[in-house]
Amino acid sequence: MGFYSPMSMAENYAQIVGLGAGICTSVSLLPQLIKLVRHKKAEDISLFYLLILFTGLGLWIWYGVLRDDLPILVTNGFSLVINGIVIVLGIRYKRAYRKRHDRGSSVELE
Repeated sequence: MGFYSPMSMAENYAQIVGLGAGICTSVSLLPQLIKLVRHKKAEDISLFYLLILFTGLGLWIWYGVLRDDLPILVTNGFSLVINGIVIVLGIRYKRAYRKRHDRGSSVELE
């Protein structure tokens, strides 16, 4: 049926919706990352939540590989990188906070 067949338009529409959803999800952690970098404080961040999210994003990437779905791979790959940076900074700033407040340097996953 060619380029303008109803099926290909529906598939294109689904790809656009999926890409839009992926972009929204991908940028959702950017405000948290910006706040972390500006304030260098992570006391209110749940590292347990971030680790669960990291695992889920890794599984989404695996799913994208299995389905050969580039929008899933790209958006979740970006999310995984941002999430990884938030985890690293969260651990670093929680340790620094505990050192300043003489509570030791272990990091809780709350």
